[in-house]
Amino acid sequence: MNKRELVEAISDRVGDKRTATEAVNAVIDTIQKAVASGDKVSITGFGAFEMVNKPARTARNPSTGAEINVAESWAPKFRPGSEFKDLVNEGGKKSGKKK
Repeated sequence: MNKRELVEAISDRVGDKRTATEAVNAVIDTIQKAVASGDKVSITGFGAFEMVNKPARTARNPSTGAEINVAESWAPKFRPGSEFKDLVNEGGKKSGKKK
């Protein structure tokens, strides 16, 4: 499901595509800004979004074997909530999909 399909699914529930688009954009924008400023966003039953630090490290180029210095960076992280995990687990059992 992409953003357009998400808006369509929400518009079926709220009855208006414009309202659904604004709601999806507002939620995404608010979560992104909060996490980028260092806040943790927790949605009970769904999960938590937070910013994590990836410290500087030394890696190897797989082609040449040469050492490469990888700079420190910050990245968003999502941890699913227990209700979300349970829902996905049940869906996986029903579909029989394996990766």
